[in-house]
Amino acid sequence: MSILRTDSITMKFGGLTAVSELSLNIPTNGIVGLIGPNGAGKTTIFNMITGVYTPTTGNIIFDKIDITGMKSHLITKNGIARTFQNIRLFKDLTVLDNVMIANHLRLKSNIISSVLRTPDYRKKEGHILKKSILLLEQTGLIEYKDDKASSLPYGKQRKLEIARALATEPKLLLLDEPAAGMNPQESIELMEFVKEIRDAFDLSVLMIEHHMQVIMGVCEKIYVLDYGVNIAEGNPEEIQNNPKVIEAYLGVDE
Repeated sequence: MSILRTDSITMKFGGLTAVSELSLNIPTNGIVGLIGPNGAGKTTIFNMITGVYTPTTGNIIFDKIDITGMKSHLITKNGIARTFQNIRLFKDLTVLDNVMIANHLRLKSNIISSVLRTPDYRKKEGHILKKSILLLEQTGLIEYKDDKASSLPYGKQRKLEIARALATEPKLLLLDEPAAGMNPQESIELMEFVKEIRDAFDLSVLMIEHHMQVIMGVCEKIYVLDYGVNIAEGNPEEIQNNPKVIEAYLGVDE
């Protein structure tokens, strides 16, 4: 059973085709990788799934709902969260504040109650505080809750960005190069962390990553793009031994 599928989506920018007739199938509770050389169209795919771009043709079905062209905030409310290649934390706010802000997506209140800070609003804010602290405990960041986000080690900032995405209660988490800039030990810890949050939060993961050790070590299925076209798909062993993949990454002698 799939949580998300794309039906032959194509994205054109003028005369340039960034992604061509791509069909993905992300299984429920699966961890799927999306790899390819720079410029292969990977981030464009994330942008289509999250509503930044509307596909030129094709459809995106998430949890049995057609989300093609849906506004980004509505897609998030439906259960898709993402991180970015460049970390986008509120760096001058605390670790706890970063997670609480994301938790407000699920806070049902109006402007008047928030301005007047009614008893009902304060009760809901108290619930968000408890939920945010629990999330930091689950992701191993509780000891940093009062620290500024900018003061965290790089690997912990990456983890905080994922924790903030988890605060929106996603069913599908999109990770855009989560291992970028990490040292080997941090990369190993990331692989375990991704598996842990998949199981703990009962979600599916689609990740873009150039770090092959991470992709091969954590993903159950991998799609390979080259110039916007899906050239291979399969498990890690199949991908490692696929001639088209080797050619796309290493080239061939004439």
